[in-house]
Amino acid sequence: MAQEINFDQAKELLDERIAQAQGILEDPEQINSLLQQIQGEITNLPDTFKGAMANVPLMVDMVKSYISKEYTDVSPKVIASLVAAFLYFVSNNDLIPDKIPLIGIADDLAVAAVAMKLCEPELNAFNAWREANNTYDLNA
Repeated sequence: MAQEINFDQAKELLDERIAQAQGILEDPEQINSLLQQIQGEITNLPDTFKGAMANVPLMVDMVKSYISKEYTDVSPKVIASLVAAFLYFVSNNDLIPDKIPLIGIADDLAVAAVAMKLCEPELNAFNAWREANNTYDLNA
């Protein structure tokens, strides 16, 4: 039986991937590959979960804008947290194996939700900047 994931457990899972995320941010090829992979994963989610992941394209866009130095008014730690959530989401080494139908994605959703919650002010600021500058990633 799958277990429920609380905020603290999800944050711990997120924190475990921070160092890896910081390393990937140093490699443009790796980060671009990860961002493409996360976009594909989100597209392939069952409709039941797409609402819970609605802000992931905004998260991806903020990471892309940060990496391209188009938007740098955000802490590198926030960017690393978002990338850590992406790493967890695409990882096969989850707390709840993704191969378990429907339930297997619960931990991925929890980690993404924690990242969104922790980074909410920065995501809102980025979204406001993006709207003010009419800057949207049409490929996201």
